[in-house]
Amino acid sequence: MKETLLQRSAHLVQYHVRRAEKRTRLLATCLFVLTLVLGGYGGKKWLLQRAEKKSQSRRLLRRNSGIRGQDGSRTIVVPYRTETARVVIHPTRPTTFDAHRRLFLNPPRAARSGHGQVTPIVPPPLTKPGLNLAFLHQFLSLLSIMVPRWNSKESILLVSQGGFLMLRTYLSLVVARLDGEIVRDLVAGNGRAFTWNIFRWCGIGGFASYTNAAIKFLQSKVSIAFRTRLTRYIHDLYLNDSLGYYKLANLDGAIGQSADQFITQDLTLFCASAASLYSSIGKPLVDLCVFNYQLFQSLGPLALTGLTGNYIVTAVILRRLSPPFGKLKAVEARREGDFRSLHSRLITNAEEVAFYGGAEMEKVFLDKSFSDLRHWMEGIYSLKIRYNMLEDFVLKYSWSAFGYLITSLPVFLPTWGGSGGVLELGSAHGSQSRERGRMKDFITNKRLMLSLADAGGRMMYSIKDLSELAGYTSRIYTLISTLHRVHGNAYFPPRGTRPELYSLSDVQGTIHKGYDGIRLEDVPVVAPSLYPRAGNELIDDLSFVVHTGEHLLISGPNGVGKSAVARVVAGLWPVYRGLVSRSRNPGTNSVMFLPQRTYLSIGTLRDQVIYPDSEMDMRDNGRKDDELRGILDDVRLGYLPDREGGWDCRKEWSNVLSGGERQRMAMARLLFHEPRYAFIDEGTSAVSSDVEGLLYEKAKERGITLITISTRASLKKYHTFNLSLGLGDEGVDWDFERIGTEEEKMGVERELQELRERLGQVEEWKRRRQEIEEELSKVWVKGDGEESEELAPPPYAGSESN
Repeated sequence: MKETLLQRSAHLVQYHVRRAEKRTRLLATCLFVLTLVLGGYGGKKWLLQRAEKKSQSRRLLRRNSGIRGQDGSRTIVVPYRTETARVVIHPTRPTTFDAHRRLFLNPPRAARSGHGQVTPIVPPPLTKPGLNLAFLHQFLSLLSIMVPRWNSKESILLVSQGGFLMLRTYLSLVVARLDGEIVRDLVAGNGRAFTWNIFRWCGIGGFASYTNAAIKFLQSKVSIAFRTRLTRYIHDLYLNDSLGYYKLANLDGAIGQSADQFITQDLTLFCASAASLYSSIGKPLVDLCVFNYQLFQSLGPLALTGLTGNYIVTAVILRRLSPPFGKLKAVEARREGDFRSLHSRLITNAEEVAFYGGAEMEKVFLDKSFSDLRHWMEGIYSLKIRYNMLEDFVLKYSWSAFGYLITSLPVFLPTWGGSGGVLELGSAHGSQSRERGRMKDFITNKRLMLSLADAGGRMMYSIKDLSELAGYTSRIYTLISTLHRVHGNAYFPPRGTRPELYSLSDVQGTIHKGYDGIRLEDVPVVAPSLYPRAGNELIDDLSFVVHTGEHLLISGPNGVGKSAVARVVAGLWPVYRGLVSRSRNPGTNSVMFLPQRTYLSIGTLRDQVIYPDSEMDMRDNGRKDDELRGILDDVRLGYLPDREGGWDCRKEWSNVLSGGERQRMAMARLLFHEPRYAFIDEGTSAVSSDVEGLLYEKAKERGITLITISTRASLKKYHTFNLSLGLGDEGVDWDFERIGTEEEKMGVERELQELRERLGQVEEWKRRRQEIEEELSKVWVKGDGEESEELAPPPYAGSESN
């Protein structure tokens, strides 16, 4: 009876244990026990750490927080199936932006559009998307972002996909030969060989199915990896201290108001098309080389010459008759963005439209935009139908007929038929074995021709795919080029011309960061227009200085540029002339801005108070939830945590909080961050006067210097200086004065004197009003004569008056 492997191993261990010395056995036992103890302790510690990590991940996910690394990376927690997963995001280095800027702002001369410009315009003007040098430069520039290093994740995915593509080509050769052998054995009646080849066919088919699935899976992974790289790169350019997200739509205007479509829909289509390009061009190209070589061996040089000529003729015909799919796709994407932006605009302004009853007018706008999009798409589909008819006829039926002619060369022209022709010449005519061999060679060559036709067809189809990819590439390249222009402030006039006054290429002012206060010296406040047009001057050469503790009220009529002053100081609008000094960058530590419309972010109630910080920043700074509750009590919002369900409650806060609550929430943010200076733009217009005074006193108690933009004269008592705008005949003059000066007191006295004089006339106005009412109460009727008579009042009139 044979021993099992386990028994043999046990006997071998017992044998060595018996032969070992007692001291060795004791030492081995101690080591074994120590291993068990350390393994149990390590396992328990690992389980506890894993449980703590899971608990921390769930807590971070619930609180919309993360973990900040020492290298500037950020670890966020996302839901994954029934658990959570951690994603580490590394920021793009500034040196990477500097290296890429020349690719997107200074393309090679051959890649620029030919409009006759001597000086390149950055980013390059939109060329007609198509298969040209501009497309090649644009795609390679984007590829340097998608595949940054040779050992990156994307490179490994591409190499893996390439390996499976080569394996699929090899399996196609094996299947072609096996197909010929199966038919040969079937004709010969060799059942044993036929059965064995069927089993081989099933095995190869299963492996080929796995290979095809792996190719599609890797293509999807490559698409996601490309999109991840580009999205994070664009976000780093879009959301940074350069305020690209604001300037892109309000100053530059190269991509209009549809940045969201560029970053979401167009980027997705580009990445999917770029990922499929590797398999739609790389594999057919390899197949063409391999299958042509195999057919050259089997059918001779004449077949190879015919196949090569067939490829060239087909490519020329399809290239000449192919519509400009790249340009058509680019226009379609732009019209899709226009239609989408109209819907987004309606959603954003739904309440205002509802008050005006403007549904019909908005419907007209939407119907017109959709009609333009529909007509354009119908035109594209009609072009595709005609092109697909030509493509199918040429690639399927014409190539199949030509394939039959090629595979018949060894039979009808054995001298030019390669190895197949040699066998035909060397065998006896009419031999049964030769017929079987001819059948095997024909089936094998036919299978190779079918695979070759499929590869050639995919190569020809890829011309259309490349044209569509050119359209997507043009849009993504334009987006990143514009972001680089905004990020680098690269606005230059063409060579030999002077910049237009108050355009983005005419910015000559200076911004000084690190000043202890807010200072403007001879700064014209200009409302900028979209590049390259000139802006509109609102205030002429504004100058004032605000130091710590010197609160400023900016007043004036509507439309004179009160909010524009805050935009210039914050860096939203350019400083065309003069000097602007402020303490470091705008933010929560130096200067904070409270706009007219309070922005409420997505997230928890805690996130609304600490915005723009995250809970991670709050914990790092040692701040607690109890402190937040005290701040809410100061702004009369202490009831919110209990009413809404705690600090971790998530809601659409813009719909939950009223107008007054939103403004008080903005003041709560101000009290939380405690900046040295704060611009408040109509920040208390929806708050009662008593609460308004309380909010201002709380802010001043925390040492915050307030710069208020308002039309309320009642706010003067909380400020030291008053900046009056909109003076003069043209409304561009201004006046800066201290509140409570002798001149202001005299003005108040004059106003009081005018009020006293008006109050002295009250009795006279009352008497005159009585006379008018008595005169109006009389009713005159025409009598028998020419004169009218007064009609006596009815009897009940006297009783009512009594």
